[in-house]
Amino acid sequence: MKVAFGTDEVTPLTAAIVERLRAGGHEVDVVADGAPWVETGRRVGDAVASGAAERGVVCCYTGTGVSIAANKVPGVRAALCTDAATAAGARRWNDANVLALGLRLTSEEVAGELLDAFFGTEPDADELDAVAAIEPPR
Repeated sequence: MKVAFGTDEVTPLTAAIVERLRAGGHEVDVVADGAPWVETGRRVGDAVASGAAERGVVCCYTGTGVSIAANKVPGVRAALCTDAATAAGARRWNDANVLALGLRLTSEEVAGELLDAFFGTEPDADELDAVAAIEPPR
């Protein structure tokens, strides 16, 4: 799967996230590597919304800013997740297409669990209809 990745701060954790995605067989396009958080969220959001990437991962200190910025792009459903169950639920029930992570409190081990859950869970078909019904046309 093609994944757009962006972070406002390059850290050992962000390098580990990219490596884990690649090791999982994903093609990773790093679209923001140290850009301001607003730009990071927008770049990843644009890549996902345009179809250049199927999903995205965004990171900033808390994860909140990049998730808000990505969600400003029509067609993006970014979810800030702190545990695997939430990441799986974001995919299953909300068809989230961008995973937002906070660099402050996320360990490499937890990031791996989040990535596995997010990329290993498919949306529930009934929930897809509910989400599509409230999305504005593009």
